[in-house]
Amino acid sequence: MTPQAKLPAPQQGLLLTHFLTVRDVAVSRRFYADVFGGEVVMAENPAMVKIANSWIIMNPGGGPTADKPGVTLEAPRSGEPVSSFLNVRVADISAFHAHAVAVGADFLTPPVDRGSELRCYLRDPDGYLVEVGQSTGLLVGTHAEASAVSS
Repeated sequence: MTPQAKLPAPQQGLLLTHFLTVRDVAVSRRFYADVFGGEVVMAENPAMVKIANSWIIMNPGGGPTADKPGVTLEAPRSGEPVSSFLNVRVADISAFHAHAVAVGADFLTPPVDRGSELRCYLRDPDGYLVEVGQSTGLLVGTHAEASAVSS
């Protein structure tokens, strides 16, 4: 298979990728490849890591361009507040958590049982929030209890 055949380029319809503005492409590329078992499809300009049936695309920030006038891309400035996050679903959260910790991922908490799912969060090297969850009770119609702390 040629390297171009691995790029996110559908033959018909569409596919969804996620773009991240990063401070250090090599560090972020390595994080997504190592923690999520991704395949580096393109190293730079932009970096692309294929993870399962999705792609993370990474490039440094920059100012407006002809196709996005008035838009400046930059990595997060701090951990708070967060307006969106990457949501990753896994078959075995214990195995994923152990692997991710072994390769250096730093989780906010270990997996928490919310009734409908087991989930935990980590931050990537630029501070982007990533939720990792395993559906459990949700598969049989059990929803998470509302909590006093925002979910």
